[in-house]
Amino acid sequence: MNLLEHVIILLGSISTQYEGQQVAFGLGAIFGSFVFFFSLGYGAKLLIPVFKKPKAWKVLEFIIGFVMAALGVSLLV
Repeated sequence: MNLLEHVIILLGSISTQYEGQQVAFGLGAIFGSFVFFFSLGYGAKLLIPVFKKPKAWKVLEFIIGFVMAALGVSLLV
């Protein structure tokens, strides 16, 4: 199965919990996906000047490393 098939199956199984509101759930999922990818694209474009500096990449990598470490510790506890 590819990613799209997994997403369709997951959304289909979750939408059954909202009897009579499957259409609203589907429209909300579509809208949320559109907003996410639209924001991702334009956010990346707006952040180009910030990430031209090497220090910005170091800060981003530190934040990602901290989140990964925190998730790892939370899984151990």
